[in-house]
Amino acid sequence: QEQLVESGGGLVQPGGSLRLSCAVPGSIFRDVAVGWYRQAPGKQREVVARISMGSNSIYADSVKGRFTISRDSGKNRVYLQMDNLRPEDTGVYYCNTGRRVILFTDFPGELWGQGTQVTVSS
Repeated sequence: QEQLVESGGGLVQPGGSLRLSCAVPGSIFRDVAVGWYRQAPGKQREVVARISMGSNSIYADSVKGRFTISRDSGKNRVYLQMDNLRPEDTGVYYCNTGRRVILFTDFPGELWGQGTQVTVSS
């Protein structure tokens, strides 16, 4: 059964950095776009960043200039580099894709990871 596996969350002070990693099944990695979502306590899940098969990327306004999404075809992984973190970035971060997720408008896909907790606090 295909699944996504996130890692890299943790506790960091405001202004700090974290890098999240998402392992994507090799059977689909090269053929799909991949995205990162987050869900803060008491709020709806929201999209943070997405990357196409050709490594084009788009970001939520709230993270532009601070977060960078990238993909490594040799490792079948997608990363989210998060810099200058703020308390409002706190939440559970999820990786997302699906067999038919080709365009950015195809999100969200049917595959989700278990999530990784990011806490930004002093």
